[in-house]
Amino acid sequence: MAIKVTMPRLSDTMTEGTVASWLKKVGDKVNEGDILAEIETDKATMEFESFNEGTLLHIGIPEGETAPVDSLLAIIGKEGEDISTLLSGDAPAAAPTEAVPAVAVETKKEAAPVAATTLPKGVVVVTMPRLSDTMTEGTVATWLKKVGDSVAEGDILAEIETDKATMEFESFNEGTLLYIGIQEGSTAPVDSLLAIIGPAGTDISGIAENYTVGGAPQTATPDEEKAAPATNAAAPVAQEAPADGQRILASPLAKKIASDKGIQLTQVKGSGENGRIVKSDIENFSPAAAPQTAAPAPAKAEAAAAPKLFVPAGEVVTEEIKNSQMRKIIAKRLAESLFTAPHYNLVIEVTMDDAMKSRATINSVPDTKVSFNDMVIKACALALKKHPKINSQWKEESIIINHHVNIGVAVAVEDGLVVPVLKFTDAMSLSQIGASVRDLAGRAKNKKLGPQEMEGSTFTVSNLGMFGITEFNSIINQPNSAILSVGAIVEKPVVKNGQIVVGNTMMLSLACDHRTIDGATGAQFLQTLKQYIENPVTMLA
Repeated sequence: MAIKVTMPRLSDTMTEGTVASWLKKVGDKVNEGDILAEIETDKATMEFESFNEGTLLHIGIPEGETAPVDSLLAIIGKEGEDISTLLSGDAPAAAPTEAVPAVAVETKKEAAPVAATTLPKGVVVVTMPRLSDTMTEGTVATWLKKVGDSVAEGDILAEIETDKATMEFESFNEGTLLYIGIQEGSTAPVDSLLAIIGPAGTDISGIAENYTVGGAPQTATPDEEKAAPATNAAAPVAQEAPADGQRILASPLAKKIASDKGIQLTQVKGSGENGRIVKSDIENFSPAAAPQTAAPAPAKAEAAAAPKLFVPAGEVVTEEIKNSQMRKIIAKRLAESLFTAPHYNLVIEVTMDDAMKSRATINSVPDTKVSFNDMVIKACALALKKHPKINSQWKEESIIINHHVNIGVAVAVEDGLVVPVLKFTDAMSLSQIGASVRDLAGRAKNKKLGPQEMEGSTFTVSNLGMFGITEFNSIINQPNSAILSVGAIVEKPVVKNGQIVVGNTMMLSLACDHRTIDGATGAQFLQTLKQYIENPVTMLA
């Protein structure tokens, strides 16, 4: 029976969508997991994946046209099947399927205008993509292809450093890399000429010289080039890269199901086109049937440390270090936060004796590892539910109170600081928080976080206790209204029941935006937080 496929709702604010490009045409065979089209929403251009098998019998929305959510997008059925009743609307259609977006990449909203001179046949201009909602420019960290190399669809062209992460840039075109417009280490605005791909030997003289940001002669829009995040953002299980360095072809749905089930894609044999892994491959996968993998190669010896700079006595020596994209954005955002939000800080001392005993008991359970920071995060999540004004953000016309709790965890990396986010932290157990923080922090230090894993925080926790810092104040991570600074646990004399005894304490400092949080509100939050941390059993109620 033929199935109607309707325009999906790919974001919570989406009311209509535009078909950027069709990857299948009428008469083509469609397998479950195949990408039917790319759909542009109000937030991003996203891949639309088929949940059905059959033949594409009808396209309801041509490329470039816009239609409301639930409009007829396509009809899939048996080859030669009569679909006149579906087109006339006389018969009810089978339940429409919704695509699950797997790789959502912010791209240009409009195709660049075509210049007077057209490109040679098969030549595509590739521009610097917009890989996050805050990205205005990008730095080419590494080129994985050089001029003259053959490029296949799905090959990684380069690694691009944004304000949030370093991401792999994947080609959606085939041909030869004819020109590189931005060299390694160089920075350029979004939509700048990144590369030119086309048939080998094609004369491309004048194309780069005549290119201007936002407009270039091209036969395909920049939307045809997508950036593939280095890891699946939604995946709690990191997928290993194959030993031979080849890209794993898998549908977005297959990746999601594999991640949810903890299946490594390297162990799965794909049955789709060109060995592409689809949903059924994951569902039918049996670990016992997995092929034997070769023993891992011994790790390469660590590179020799860079020689120390020799500074002759009595001479003035300076060193200039180029600011990374991350460092530039950190400087910009923190300056904006400090100069626009009236900060004030509240400090409280917390007794940690019972927390230390509880942590030791929890960690005595096999395969369980919980840190003090995990306990603080859990306590913050519960306290925020009781004091939602802390979980807010300032708008010129209103204050937004967030009744969901997404806690950002500040992680120090080589170039600065990133803040991966634990979504719906209040619903997570201590062990889940611990595992998630370790996973996010590890991938953050390897620059393997996706932008969506660093968005949506409603409150932030920053901990320098592991460095022996006993107390400090942080700058608010906007649009949050508050950030908690966590110090080291200190053993010192304390007074209990009128007696001086040895105790363990920790200092907490809450930086608040006075536009949204009054002093008394912040103090009440800290009192609740103190109660949870000092009596961990109450976090289980």
